[in-house]
Amino acid sequence: MQQYQFEKIYSQMEKEFGKLKSGEEEAYAMILMSLESNVLKIHRKYPSSNSRRLKEALALTLFDIKERYTGEKINTDSFRDNNNERLEQALLMAFDPFTNEEVKEVIAKQTTIDLSDTTQLHDYYAEPIRCLLRIKESVDTWEKQMGSNGYFDFIEQFMGEEIHGDEMKFSILASVL
Repeated sequence: MQQYQFEKIYSQMEKEFGKLKSGEEEAYAMILMSLESNVLKIHRKYPSSNSRRLKEALALTLFDIKERYTGEKINTDSFRDNNNERLEQALLMAFDPFTNEEVKEVIAKQTTIDLSDTTQLHDYYAEPIRCLLRIKESVDTWEKQMGSNGYFDFIEQFMGEEIHGDEMKFSILASVL
């Protein structure tokens, strides 16, 4: 896979799942908060996991999700390094039942979602994908306005005081339950 193909995942997922429009974020506040607080915790501990690495992690996460609901094996190893992999894991911990055992337990106890059914997985991942795409858009915006690490500078100013510790948070959307 070449860089162009790697970065094309954003437009492919937006075409398939749509995207959050400006002003719609409130309905997705819980999952956005989980995603953003998780990556901020990683960035604080590992400053080299910066905004640029976050964009790569967002793409890697989208590829992970696509693999899960299609069963198609996608080799992204050449794009993965320690800095973006930490962020990728932090993103997945916020919603992915194959990464976070607590998420899997909640889904098993409180929903009828069959995690082996690719159609149900596709539907489950729709909202997290839209949130990931919204974060990508935000990273691009804040990098343009505040420089190469603008996204984390903005998040730190916006909600940094509320984010403590290093425990990864997760959120299961009410529409799933």
